[in-house]
Amino acid sequence: MVITMSKVRSLILLTSLSLSSNLWAENYLDTQPDLNDNPSQLQAIPLLQSLKNINQKQTFQAPFIHDLNNRYKVRTLFVETRDLPMVDIQLTFNAGSARDQEIAKGLFGLSSTAAKLMREGTDKYTAAQVASVFDVTGAQFSVQAYRDMFVVRLRTLSDPKKMEPALAMMMDVLKNATFKPSSIQLALSNTQVGQKQLQENPSKLMDIRFYRALYGQHPYAEPITGTIGSTKKITADLLKKFRDQFLVAQNMNIAITGKLSSKQALELSERIAGNLPQGQKAVALAEPEEKSGFDIVHLPYNSSQAHVTFGHLGPNRFTEDRLALEVANRMFGGGGFNAVLMQELRIKRGYTYGAYSTFSFSQAPGIFSFRYSTRQDQLLDSIQVAHQAFINFVNQPIDTKRLEETKAGMLRAFPNNYSSNATINAQLGTMGFYAEQADYLSRYPERLAKITAADVQNAVRKHLHPERLTLVVVSQELDKEALKLRLEQNLLDPSTPLPNMISIPKAYPQKPAEADESVEIPADTPASI
Repeated sequence: MVITMSKVRSLILLTSLSLSSNLWAENYLDTQPDLNDNPSQLQAIPLLQSLKNINQKQTFQAPFIHDLNNRYKVRTLFVETRDLPMVDIQLTFNAGSARDQEIAKGLFGLSSTAAKLMREGTDKYTAAQVASVFDVTGAQFSVQAYRDMFVVRLRTLSDPKKMEPALAMMMDVLKNATFKPSSIQLALSNTQVGQKQLQENPSKLMDIRFYRALYGQHPYAEPITGTIGSTKKITADLLKKFRDQFLVAQNMNIAITGKLSSKQALELSERIAGNLPQGQKAVALAEPEEKSGFDIVHLPYNSSQAHVTFGHLGPNRFTEDRLALEVANRMFGGGGFNAVLMQELRIKRGYTYGAYSTFSFSQAPGIFSFRYSTRQDQLLDSIQVAHQAFINFVNQPIDTKRLEETKAGMLRAFPNNYSSNATINAQLGTMGFYAEQADYLSRYPERLAKITAADVQNAVRKHLHPERLTLVVVSQELDKEALKLRLEQNLLDPSTPLPNMISIPKAYPQKPAEADESVEIPADTPASI
């Protein structure tokens, strides 16, 4: 028996869902033949054995996306799937932490606190009753704040007897959450515990200081969760003001994926939009100020490992160079052992276990950064090498063979973006928020294939700046003047000899607890495309 990947995913997801929702499993099995009494009738083993017959060259088609004409003018993207009797709904509001200070100055963490407290009770229901409705219907409900977005997700069975009460509770929570003082105090206590734990996490400390150094007074500068001082200012009235201003129909887009027709999805989106206050769209975010030269920030930390991050402001999400920059990033530091940073810092010199680069694309200009950890005695040499590698990557021609290999890897990985209902729906939410065309996923292979070495080189030289870097170093000590001289020397004389390659021991040492990991800058979006 030969099966398709779609059927395999269906089996896996169906098994997962049945395990997580006993009620649904009981109802579903009531409609199926009784297989439990006769093990010979079980289908799982032959089904799994048939995996060996799957065509390894099978191509995956991006799902067809409906851009529904919602009568409330709320953009709704929908993908119909028939494998599972379930529906994923995502409401994405332009209401992330970047909007906190539009309610009151210095009120960092307001959106994050609102997200945490949404399901803690409404005018009609206690927190226990809210949770009970979702549990009894087998639904999953979550709320999360990011820098740009405020995201509400509901996963429910498509059976109206299950979906309707779950949907009604989601809407009641959105409109009528009470934000009780006792819940606010609990959230504040949790935030304080989290802030204390930060003091033991050098990577997180580095992230926070890095954002503050780059963004200054811009809304992106402060942590999404806020600070101890800012969260103490949060009250129920401020949370309700945030909800009434930003969690409104005209400030959101809707993503729906699941076992519905396009007509049913349109009716569902109009019910959601029509039952929220209409409100207004959020205003555009301000532009952050660019820095010039080198800005070196040292955070003293008693550890045998030193943590380093480099970076500067990059373009916003809407730049036409975004795909070329994503290719460039993968070549420089986002593509494993073949990436430039890994070659220079780990393979050739053994300075680190891993070095990584990333772009964050957002409504306002985002960040390009790269980071790693190393021993204290290798700190200055490693920074000089990493900086020189960055200079060379910007100035030297793009290797066409490496470019094609990188593009091929990106294309192979791309189906992961729509491998399940949940990932499809996350993509739809991101696409709707950033005004992507409905054919974005299906056209991705074509657009990627058209990217040339010249496109990547032009994008790199336009948007990457080795002479304009902010460095945050978490270490026991740092000679900032000596470091700055090395960076300036790299710019003045690129031929300056760099530290020699070292011989890597055959028995590579085990990674110590403090050594670096692939720690990303706090996510601004729930999905990347």
